[in-house]
Amino acid sequence: MPEYQSPEVVISHIQSGQRVFLHGSAATPVHLIHELISQKNRLKNVELVSITLQGLKINVEDVAGHFYINSLFVSDTVRSVVNGDYGDYIPIFLSEIPGLFRKNILPLDVAVIHVSPPDQHGYCSLGPSVDVARAAMEKAKIILAQVNPNIPRTHGDSFVRFDSFTAACWVDEPLPFISYSSGNNEVNEAIGKRVAELVEDGATLQLGIGTIPDAVLKNLTSHKNLGLHTEMFSDGVVPLIKSGIITNSHKKIIPGYSVASFALGSTDLYHFIDDNPTFRFMDVAYVNDPRVISLNHKVTAINSAIEVDITGQVCSDSLGSFQYSGIGGQMDFIRGAALSEGGKPIIALPSTTSRGESKIVPFLKKGAGVVTTRGHIHWVVTEYGAVNLVGLNMEQRAKALISIAHPDHREAIEREAYTRFHVK
Repeated sequence: MPEYQSPEVVISHIQSGQRVFLHGSAATPVHLIHELISQKNRLKNVELVSITLQGLKINVEDVAGHFYINSLFVSDTVRSVVNGDYGDYIPIFLSEIPGLFRKNILPLDVAVIHVSPPDQHGYCSLGPSVDVARAAMEKAKIILAQVNPNIPRTHGDSFVRFDSFTAACWVDEPLPFISYSSGNNEVNEAIGKRVAELVEDGATLQLGIGTIPDAVLKNLTSHKNLGLHTEMFSDGVVPLIKSGIITNSHKKIIPGYSVASFALGSTDLYHFIDDNPTFRFMDVAYVNDPRVISLNHKVTAINSAIEVDITGQVCSDSLGSFQYSGIGGQMDFIRGAALSEGGKPIIALPSTTSRGESKIVPFLKKGAGVVTTRGHIHWVVTEYGAVNLVGLNMEQRAKALISIAHPDHREAIEREAYTRFHVK
């Protein structure tokens, strides 16, 4: 029988001066992270490394003088800390994060993970979040596990032997969940329809995070033989799989299976992927490798942005110099789709912010990070249209992007474009 200890004993293995990886997304080990924070007074200079954390909020008072958050992707959980004195952000493609661990560029002392109970052969599953956790476990000297019967047992690179854990605790609690459909509105629905018109039958889909990908999926009900090869997915893919629209029959890489590195959504989604042999949850170094992505035909990569300038530079990770999220897998799939036969890299975004400011801008904000360069950009879609910037010079790009900006802002953008490019 597996031997479990209390969360307090499990976390006692973490010592001052160590670098600790925290499992993320739907597999965020919330209970053990709370326990770690509760033991902060015995700890100093502990570096916490993670991608997206869900299901909790880490504040400055939780970490000051004890922890330093070195984030590989900034989520709301750690945003205030990362933009302050007790944290920072590492800009990196999602596909290259496992290499930081495996090449000892970022050597790990401890990995804190969240897994399903062991099966009859002694194997637990990393469940909905294989992504970078597989590499972290391979290289960490100490593996601490939160074992939870609510973690779905997923297939692929997810299995790990229970006896490889230094210590483990049993926790029965629901997984972090998120709903993207709640943010849908007329603008997102219009964008979803325009993007769906670009998706061809037989295409292999990659979907970023948020309400726009969800809106796109709702408009694919008449498509045929779609495939799924994506870093992540949410509930929107489930109806398409159940109705036989996503069949994965035309994929060249792992045909017949939906491939992803993590899933984040509702409890219903976690039940759907549980022991579902049609899914392969795999190391993100493989899933997001542009060379692998490009081998599928008609790869349609759908991602969003914070703002796009009139030359095609895409800021997706920061509000000026304020670090909002991260590079993630956007460039992995933008490039992979561009190299795919019949592929379509797409940046889809509303024409304005919630405050009515234009997202198509003459210049990116001071300090803004360029995630997708103007050399990599292809399709840009707003609720006002879709334009392909490939082969267009700077003046032509400006005209094209102004045509899909919000009408209230076009004149102001045109004035800036005229000054810069003499656009008439």
